[in-house]
Amino acid sequence: MTDVTATSHRTLLRRGFALEYATLGWNVIGIVILAVAAIGARSVALAGFGLDSLIEIGASTVVLWELSGSGEDRQKRALRLIGAGFALLGLYLLAQSTTVLVSGFHPHHSTLGIAWTAVTAAVMFALAYGKTRTGTALDNPVLRTEGRVTLVDGLLATAVLLGLVLNSTLGWWWADPAAGYVLVYYAAREVREIFFGDH
Repeated sequence: MTDVTATSHRTLLRRGFALEYATLGWNVIGIVILAVAAIGARSVALAGFGLDSLIEIGASTVVLWELSGSGEDRQKRALRLIGAGFALLGLYLLAQSTTVLVSGFHPHHSTLGIAWTAVTAAVMFALAYGKTRTGTALDNPVLRTEGRVTLVDGLLATAVLLGLVLNSTLGWWWADPAAGYVLVYYAAREVREIFFGDH
């Protein structure tokens, strides 16, 4: 590795760490805000999104661990841990959304939930872009995969936001658990990609 390449690698690695720490910090704050919003609105989508934030914290921690070392075995372990987190999220949301739909439970309006998910969507899309570019430049499949995790986080924030807005404006109470099913779909897709995709 030349001096220029080594310097470039260190710069990219620092950027990867910075992106993961930013994601970690955002989601730690988000769990508290989402817990308050979910309890206040009694919203399954907000509770599910809070769990997704917890999984994103786990995924960021795994990537920070992986970036601190090297080796294919370490990368494979990191990918499996991220995939397991997605599988747990999908199973929880499937059960919770189905229970809410069957019981006909109506969530309340949540101004806090709407505001937080709107801002979170924008932040996650920006972080996902940075992680994907950095992971590609580093040729690091774990950082690239976690970039997709963050992209999914942004998409989920958008889906939850839509469900909350439809519930608040049109009284479509079923939009909240329906948003939960959107999260299940994306979680299942990521599990399949992580365990069976080409890395």
